[in-house]
Amino acid sequence: MNTRRDIAAMLTTTFVSWLGQRTTAVALPLVALAETGSAWTTGLVGGAVGLPMLTSAWWARGLRQRLTSGRALAGVLAIQVLGLLVIPVGAAAGTVGPVHLIAAGLVTGGATTLGAPGQRALLADLSADPDAAARALAWQDFAHRSTMIVAPPLAGWAITVDGPFRLLWAEAGGVALGAALLLTVRGTAAPEADGRAAGAPALRHVLARHPEVRRAVIMAGVGGLTWFAFSLGLAILGAETGRPGLLVSAGMTGYGAGSLAGALLAPVLVRRLRPLATMAAGWVLLGATFAALPAVTSSLPLIAALAALGGFAMPFGIGALHRLITTSTEGAERRAAFAAESLVHDGAVSVGLFAGGAVIGLAGAGPTLVVAGAAQVAVGLLAGPTRRLGAGSACRLPPRRRAPRSGRRQPEHRSTP
Repeated sequence: MNTRRDIAAMLTTTFVSWLGQRTTAVALPLVALAETGSAWTTGLVGGAVGLPMLTSAWWARGLRQRLTSGRALAGVLAIQVLGLLVIPVGAAAGTVGPVHLIAAGLVTGGATTLGAPGQRALLADLSADPDAAARALAWQDFAHRSTMIVAPPLAGWAITVDGPFRLLWAEAGGVALGAALLLTVRGTAAPEADGRAAGAPALRHVLARHPEVRRAVIMAGVGGLTWFAFSLGLAILGAETGRPGLLVSAGMTGYGAGSLAGALLAPVLVRRLRPLATMAAGWVLLGATFAALPAVTSSLPLIAALAALGGFAMPFGIGALHRLITTSTEGAERRAAFAAESLVHDGAVSVGLFAGGAVIGLAGAGPTLVVAGAAQVAVGLLAGPTRRLGAGSACRLPPRRRAPRSGRRQPEHRSTP
């Protein structure tokens, strides 16, 4: 088995899949508006994607424990491709409507709910030790974030040259290529005993057994819930100050550049840092930048600089969370922990974006940014290592053990139940 080749295949899968998704995201609203003539339909896919994720604690519990190989994960991506083809095929036939948009969202949402944490868990299991697993996951985050820089200008150019319709095939093509790459992965994770879904641990039980992971997941959830204040808040502030689009463009550009720089350094540094303290510091820094943004709306460079500072911290926070999971869990618990992270964070993002417009309408964009920033600072201070942790804390990693000659890798560390 060539572990490096398997890891390279999985990292490439992340890049091509997200490159396709981000390019399609630029074209999809334009096609939905052109085909249906209604602005409200442009958000149907995104809304439908969130439903399988928010209910995954019930329907996905047993399925996720069967995704222990590249072939199984490739099958999930193949189902996702079928969902992605609904809209371009419908557009080619001139029959795109709300039903097509909802169907595409439900199928792709279900596949993403299973595939994303499954890929992270397998990538961690392929590595020889927790340090290597943390580096691999950090490089995966870099591959994901690099598409933030590459995809939007590429999509804009493609739409200018040939319109948005052909671009709808980009995500399906990227995910299909990712599925083909996953078929080449030969390494596997340890399956659940007897392959029975009944042995799959519940997400809440895994979080209860690993308090440091639970606290880190809570920080990620609050960060996801308050993200709307940045994305929607800057857009609305720009419109209110007579500069529509400029503030959010400066913020998003700065955030993307800063997060890419952080993601480039995280694979090297994250294994040397205390996980829970690193994550808490990242969320405190991001919250502080949120709270400061309303005071610098007169300067686009300052908005970009503040956003870049917050973005720089995020890859370290996410890398720290993944390191906590890889050092505290293994096997079925590890897959459940990654699923819990995805459910809490991504579900919170969906809820925040769904309700964010109403919140900003009631409180105003500036105050919403300040309160959202204060909430992130507070959760970083409260959920971070502010009190003395026990000897079993994952923030104090024990010396690494050598694997026995049998080749079976023993757990590096277990959080205190």
